[in-house]
Amino acid sequence: MGKHDYGHNKPAPPSFDEANNLRQRARVAGMDPNYWYPALMSRDLAVGAVKEVIFWHRSFAFFRGQDGVVRAMENRCAHRNLKLTEGQVEGCTLRCAYHGWAYDGEGCLVDMPHNDFGKKLKIALETFPVAERYGMIFFFPGDPALSSKREIPSIPEIEGADPWAHGVLDFHWHGHHSMILDNVSDFTHGYLHRKWRPFEGDQLLGLEEGDDQVLLQYNTKIAAAKIMDVLIDRKSHAGTSHYSCYQYPYQWSNTEEFVKHWLFLRPIDERNTMVFFLFYYSDFKVPFLPLKLPRKLMTPLVRLGHEYLVRPLFNEDGWAVQKEQEGYDAHWDAPLAEVNPQVHAYQRLTVRKWEAYLESQKLNQIKRKKPARGAAKPDADAREQNSENADA
Repeated sequence: MGKHDYGHNKPAPPSFDEANNLRQRARVAGMDPNYWYPALMSRDLAVGAVKEVIFWHRSFAFFRGQDGVVRAMENRCAHRNLKLTEGQVEGCTLRCAYHGWAYDGEGCLVDMPHNDFGKKLKIALETFPVAERYGMIFFFPGDPALSSKREIPSIPEIEGADPWAHGVLDFHWHGHHSMILDNVSDFTHGYLHRKWRPFEGDQLLGLEEGDDQVLLQYNTKIAAAKIMDVLIDRKSHAGTSHYSCYQYPYQWSNTEEFVKHWLFLRPIDERNTMVFFLFYYSDFKVPFLPLKLPRKLMTPLVRLGHEYLVRPLFNEDGWAVQKEQEGYDAHWDAPLAEVNPQVHAYQRLTVRKWEAYLESQKLNQIKRKKPARGAAKPDADAREQNSENADA
């Protein structure tokens, strides 16, 4: 059958270390956890609720206490390692469903409703910084010490006294996060959206690669469907100058200072990704009149448009990403056939950042293994306490 095996006995795609080209490495790379990532929509975590969130194979327990505050910790009880998301919220604590061990927002064991047999355990699970912004719950799944150095992107247009009309669309797409990033900034796939015509034109005017971002400029008409001419003042917003940026690990765009968006991804694993699109709009006109709609009236219009126009459009992208993932799994060793330089640039950034994170982890392991000069060994009492905790 030649070099490329289209049979059913092909091995799985190679791991990151085994991959031998850029595409193969990009399609299995993770995302550096030392950034803020979206966990859930705020509306999806009510007071007293607990939910599981997965970031790159790791499970986290999110719960909202009776005080309305969201907390996040590793999703396991220290006793028998059951997922805490199988339990329940009581006040501002999270209680395991098996033996009833309860943990507070700092991850500390605060209640053991059974005989402790004289073992006074001091246990603290790992917790993670959480922040609510733009209708989403963000968290920092990496080193908490870095959470104050890397911020959630600031969006002044929707934070001021007269915010732009905006809304968030969330999806679970069955594909690797690199495929989604390739998709959202690639204007050569207009054929997929020929019914909705979200853009028209794919002329790439500029591409700049930096250490942490890839900046693109396209000549394209955004919202090209005729129905959009009713709401968009084409004289003010020609919609042909479109800037897009993969600002690791996020992606944003700006069209004529009229419509902008941020894309926030949460990678679940190599074949599943949570997708959060935040769109915001400066103005719409009154249909058939040369007047601008008040922004307060734009908000319900944006919500309707998102559900009945934008969501179906992105469902097409979700379908395409899933089919691309299935195709890659079957033909990962097929010859490369990509003509858009943007895709290669995005993949280089994804791979470079993942390589840097893996290297940092190796260095941290070396530092942990190497004892500090002059460090004292644990005394007998400390060793005995450790032994008791292990036996408990």
